[in-house]
Amino acid sequence: MTSAELIRVSPDWLDLREPADAAARSRDLVRQLRDRLPDRGSLVIHDLACGSGSMTRWLAPLLPGPQRWILHDRDPDLLSLAVAGVRDEVGTRLGDVTRLDREDFPGASLITASALLDLLTEDELAALIAACAGAGCPVLLTLSVTGRVRLLPADPLDARIAAAFDAHQRRRTSRGRLLGPAAVAVAVEGFRRLGADVVVEPSSWQLGATEADLAIEWLSGWLDAACEQEPELVAVADLYRRRRVREAEVGALAVAVGHDDLLVLP
Repeated sequence: MTSAELIRVSPDWLDLREPADAAARSRDLVRQLRDRLPDRGSLVIHDLACGSGSMTRWLAPLLPGPQRWILHDRDPDLLSLAVAGVRDEVGTRLGDVTRLDREDFPGASLITASALLDLLTEDELAALIAACAGAGCPVLLTLSVTGRVRLLPADPLDARIAAAFDAHQRRRTSRGRLLGPAAVAVAVEGFRRLGADVVVEPSSWQLGATEADLAIEWLSGWLDAACEQEPELVAVADLYRRRRVREAEVGALAVAVGHDDLLVLP
């Protein structure tokens, strides 16, 4: 989490989404990353807004060892969960990842984050880009929301709900306006302005019958945010929700939720 005003992320939600996250993240970017990592000594990897540690569990086996992971989050309970699931040497940093600077990454071989960029404001992302660029190492940023959502079978309400959800993702907060689906483009521009190469790969969730529980939970959050942004949707949302949940429960609903992964090479 990046700010006290944000809703605390449930460990149950993180557990539910972890398999879909692992399936969606770009392994091609990891192959490109491996070619740019030091070939001697222990890798020092900082994972920002680590949650319960899903990035570490996914990425650590794909990278050469030995590795030392430094896990950053503002939620001490999530940090405890993340540490418990890491086999490699690990340290923790409790605090706000938007307030880091390059001095917080001594000897870093790699900086990572997952499902973070779209939660930031433009100023927060600019500060994070500056800190990461100052560290002088590769950066792997996965699962940033793009706003691309497709449900099959299609429904006439899909586009209206998606538009309201995207507007909610870009809502104004006390910290400023959130970037939401614009975050990927802003991050790419920001890193390239500082001279880095940036490679972008899609990392969409593909949810079908075997991911019905996740699809239902995602659908509920998607609808609730859309209705908060556009209260007029409340009148039609309940019937839509029941219809979509029923489709998911019988294996008749397919959901694609768009994300992008970014590999930043200094």
